[in-house]
Amino acid sequence: MHKSSDQARRGFWLKHLHRWHWISSAFCLVGMLLFAATGLTLNNASHIEAKPSVHKQRGQLPPALLPLLKSAPQGDKGGLPSPIAGWLAEGMAVEVAGANGEWSADEVYVSLPRAGGDAWLTVDRASGEINYELTDRGWVSYFNDLHKGRHTGKAWSWFIDLFAVTALVFCITGLFLLHLHAGNRPATWPLVGLGLVLPLLLAILFIH
Repeated sequence: MHKSSDQARRGFWLKHLHRWHWISSAFCLVGMLLFAATGLTLNNASHIEAKPSVHKQRGQLPPALLPLLKSAPQGDKGGLPSPIAGWLAEGMAVEVAGANGEWSADEVYVSLPRAGGDAWLTVDRASGEINYELTDRGWVSYFNDLHKGRHTGKAWSWFIDLFAVTALVFCITGLFLLHLHAGNRPATWPLVGLGLVLPLLLAILFIH
């Protein structure tokens, strides 16, 4: 009777652990491949040649919009007025909505960092002259920034958090499955121990 109860309990845990293990693995499979691949590119960044491309653009703000640049926002920090941001989006295909600017006596400087590159824009407060520069560092840099969550926005940040939780579920359910199957697989815990001890030794001996 006791043995039958133990088998039922084992069957219950095996069923649910296998279910959550395959669900979590299916969800985070592509993300895991992406993060593993970009881990390699990040770790070997010095061996990967990058050729950034720089795009420069000049423009002139319409005279009707110049009065909007006369008064700086409180604390000299704040985005460009909506009419100017709208004109930049339509006239120069430059999106600055939601980006803060640095207002000096002569110009407004807007930093526009992005995954895989950088950009900035300046607007002369007196003449309305616009200078825009975009640097694109290529697809490898883009995916590396996705890995780091650098300048990727809130939606990607939420995805990374969700992916991390799912990966934890995958690893934890895998650990419990190892425990349930370890009796028939003697090499299980030595391999788990090696996976723990090896990075620990490397950190102690070679990272200073």
